[in-house]
Amino acid sequence: MPDNRRILLVEDDVLIGMMLVDMFDALDLPEPAQATSNEEALAMIANEPIAGALVDINLGEEKGWPVADALAERGIPFAFTTGGGDVIPPVHAHRKLITKPFRISDIAAALDEFSAE
Repeated sequence: MPDNRRILLVEDDVLIGMMLVDMFDALDLPEPAQATSNEEALAMIANEPIAGALVDINLGEEKGWPVADALAERGIPFAFTTGGGDVIPPVHAHRKLITKPFRISDIAAALDEFSAE
């Protein structure tokens, strides 16, 4: 992954976001870009070079579907994250789903898939 392209983390829970950043550090990866809402994530996708993303399905009162759609439109690889119980729309059903609590091996596997795409 080129140095000017980062992974985008879309996660509304600050503690989970911090844990994911720590996992990136443990995997010796650059610090990811972070967004806590659809609005923030969509602005980053439109204005920054993004190599891939981890998108939480539940962002407070909203779902991460608009972010998923924007990433797919741009051909940016991504995986969903969730605490469980979510149904992914058919258009995104082929995407990887990482459930909480996260394991570093699951995060690493998803990021490896981004590099292969």
